[in-house]
Amino acid sequence: MKKHKLSLQLNPDDFLPATPDEKESLVIMRKSVNFWADGMRRLKKNKVAMVSLAVVICIIIFAYILPAFWPYSYEQQIKGSENLSPFEYGQTELAAKEAGESVFPHICGTDRLGRDFAVRLMMGTRISLTVGLICAALVLLVGATFGAIAGFAGGWVDNIMMRFTDIIYTIPDILLIIILSVALKERLEALADLPAFNWMQTVGPNLISIFLVFILIYWVGMARITRSQVLVLKESEYVTAARALGANGSRIIRKHLLTNCIGTLIVTTTLQIPSAIFTESYLSFLGLGVAAPMPSLGSLATDAVKGMNSYPHLLFLPAIMISVTILAFNLLGDGLRDAFDPKLKN
Repeated sequence: MKKHKLSLQLNPDDFLPATPDEKESLVIMRKSVNFWADGMRRLKKNKVAMVSLAVVICIIIFAYILPAFWPYSYEQQIKGSENLSPFEYGQTELAAKEAGESVFPHICGTDRLGRDFAVRLMMGTRISLTVGLICAALVLLVGATFGAIAGFAGGWVDNIMMRFTDIIYTIPDILLIIILSVALKERLEALADLPAFNWMQTVGPNLISIFLVFILIYWVGMARITRSQVLVLKESEYVTAARALGANGSRIIRKHLLTNCIGTLIVTTTLQIPSAIFTESYLSFLGLGVAAPMPSLGSLATDAVKGMNSYPHLLFLPAIMISVTILAFNLLGDGLRDAFDPKLKN
């Protein structure tokens, strides 16, 4: 039925179901992706970040898997094999080779006590990497919780909490780290002698003191970043809707605020790992790190300084490992920031 142009009558043909061809023409060509898939897609386009990720994976294999298959242990002392150069054998090992036995070479040489330096480098990387990962996770837990509560509460609660962080932030890091490390080390050593805390002897009071020092100092930056994110997000419509539905503050922080700034938290945590590794290394270099015979990259460098002129490879190898590890995590953190920061989305 033909309709007059000036008529207000509705045309029934406009309400007919769409045909398959019409439906297909309205299909969005680009497949919709979620936040994580979109971030990973952009991360894969960043060649520097992907190379850094491959280097990090290789370092993890080197530190955690390879020592299990290495024929030497990090504390094994071989008589007559002190201060060997790379791929050099000691007198005992040369005699064993002449007798027809198979002797695995010391790829990185040995130290002054006849211990294979390659496996000690692996274990030192494991300790430094473990400290970095655990400390970054603890800083994330403490800092994100503190910052989220301060930003969500606002008012005088926010003022008091952030002034407390300002006080900690103004204290020199190196001085506070050294004082806390010495003080906590003595207290933990006394506590480890008690039967209920014998497990500290296995982990080591020095290592526990390093964890506590990082929690007490480096959570401040994470708290500030989390607070700034929460101050913006708490004014969103979904937070208002959650309040109208009767959700309490704890649920809003856990389910709505922290989950929506998880990308920023992951990036910040990734960039915190190299800082923790570097701090642990110079603490071990100063003698405040892990206790012997357990090695770390910093303690390996300290032991090698005395014989630097005669055996420079014992100093260069841990120094190179520290530099490569920190550089890889920094570049990976930059790539994650570019991939998961919504403000940089193209």
